[in-house]
Amino acid sequence: MNVRRSAAAIAAVGVIAAAAPATAASPSPSPSAALPSGLYGGTDPKYDGVWRQSLALLAQRTVGVRPAAEAVDWLVGQQCADGGFAAYRPDPAKACEATKAQADTNSTAAAVQALHALGEHDGEVHKAVVWLKRTQNKDGGWPYTPGSPSDTNSTSVVIGALAAAGEDPLKLRTEGSTPAELLAKWSIPCDEDGGGALAYQPDKKGKLSANADATAAGVLGALGKGFVAEAGKAPEEGYVCANSDKPLTPPEIARNGAAYLSDQTHDTGHLTSSLPGAKPQPDYGNTADAVVALAAQGWTKQARKPYAWLEKNAAQWAKQSGPAAYAELVFAAHAMGADPRDFGGTDLVRALDATGPAPRTAKTTAGEKKPAKHDSGTSVWWIVGTGLVAGIGIGFLLSGRKRKQGL
Repeated sequence: MNVRRSAAAIAAVGVIAAAAPATAASPSPSPSAALPSGLYGGTDPKYDGVWRQSLALLAQRTVGVRPAAEAVDWLVGQQCADGGFAAYRPDPAKACEATKAQADTNSTAAAVQALHALGEHDGEVHKAVVWLKRTQNKDGGWPYTPGSPSDTNSTSVVIGALAAAGEDPLKLRTEGSTPAELLAKWSIPCDEDGGGALAYQPDKKGKLSANADATAAGVLGALGKGFVAEAGKAPEEGYVCANSDKPLTPPEIARNGAAYLSDQTHDTGHLTSSLPGAKPQPDYGNTADAVVALAAQGWTKQARKPYAWLEKNAAQWAKQSGPAAYAELVFAAHAMGADPRDFGGTDLVRALDATGPAPRTAKTTAGEKKPAKHDSGTSVWWIVGTGLVAGIGIGFLLSGRKRKQGL
């Protein structure tokens, strides 16, 4: 799932643009830079530490795996004193402000979903939820970093986090509009170019351009769902995009977005991404996100072709891209009711587990003491996080951050 970044995203794009085709691995840390203990993945966590850790832990819990205690501790230790999570906090013993580790909505929302699923971290989840509510913009949405303009991807990933924590995020109105009202405004009418899609955000003139990544995120946001979604019921009104003479309701936003994603994946089975100076190529991560969105909307029939394409083509991409990529594929399999341990011949669960500390076994789990709750304000444990800065198209993480319109 794809996170949108503002300033950090721009720096990340420079890294990504230098990578070869979509299966290129992300840059490794310098030989002198030792990776934190407990961290998933073997690449520099500067831009995606909390994101990728959160997705990895959430995917493990989704399939019944109990992550290693040190991996969970690492994530908990990344929380700033105010409740937010930065992409990466290099020295948990120091305040986030002292190390210029700026909390962002995407890292925080991903961590909330993971820690809530893991249990035993109500205190950390509550502080993070309060921080997220505090960063809502007047237009009803959320930015990547507090004070920046809202975008569809950030808004949707926060909706998923708040919903996981038991909130009713679509109606949340701190001042001004609600998230549902914002998504409705950024949904493109069916009779226009890119009809049914959502824009990442309007351009300077207020024009909306279809963005497949933002649409996949927006469908889940309109449904009030996070990264982990079950397949919904087939729509009674059929598989169509339909305009309304009234502001769109959340179900209508999701239905129209699903129609756009279905159209975009109908011929090839995948979404396409392109970077400046590079040829268009398959976007593995956003295709996985589209599968989750389509299935959650109840359009599993339309999701079968892109899911089959992923089974045939995405294993090598995930192997080179890392834990967040494996997690996205696990979420896609889960949404389709498929077995992630037999994903086109690849055991996604085993492959994901191998990117970090060995999960706890039934034997060790039975003999261990109940883990103590962590105080996120004083903990000095290391943690992980957000998404894939390396593989082109790691769902909500890359394309949205680039703020690239019209995929």
